Amino acid sequence: MGKNVLIISASPRSGSNSHLLAKEFGKGAKEAGNETEIISLKDKDIRFCRGCFACQKTQRCVIRDDADLIEQMMEKADVLVFATPIYYYEMSGQMKTMLDRGNPLYTTDYAFRDVYLIAAAAEDEEHVWQRAKSGLEGWIECFPKARLAGCVFGGGVTEEKEVLGSTAMEKAYEMGKNI
Repeated sequence: MGKNVLIISASPRSGSNSHLLAKEFGKGAKEAGNETEIISLKDKDIRFCRGCFACQKTQRCVIRDDADLIEQMMEKADVLVFATPIYYYEMSGQMKTMLDRGNPLYTTDYAFRDVYLIAAAAEDEEHVWQRAKSGLEGWIECFPKARLAGCVFGGGVTEEKEVLGSTAMEKAYEMGKNI
């Protein structure tokens, strides 16, 4: 039986390189017999965490917006995949806000064990995406049953759809296929 894979794409652009990599990961995961769903945070109503910690008692955020619904989907997923463009050597604000809004998960019996990072950036050096990886690892550390299972980085891409045909696309597909 396949896994339930939730892919969260955090780019604000249509046709973004990180979103295309996320779709390729999803294609590989689906072909391997897994249930996949891709959610784009673009145009979603996602407000900032208020730091009230009410969710620690209720397992649900008091803010009723799209992040509340996405967080509930995250709880049930066996595999989480976060795709982000790299801005100023870090994950996008949209991704960071969604991670913060995942706070209700902390006291639940969340299903996810494997978490993946997909990133794309204009620069292509290996250090470019490391802070985004480190930030996600910090979030994962709060969930002892979970681990960072893999990363795909598509560097040297600026314009929309520039990642198409790159080795990063192949890597994303293969990683999805092998979850």
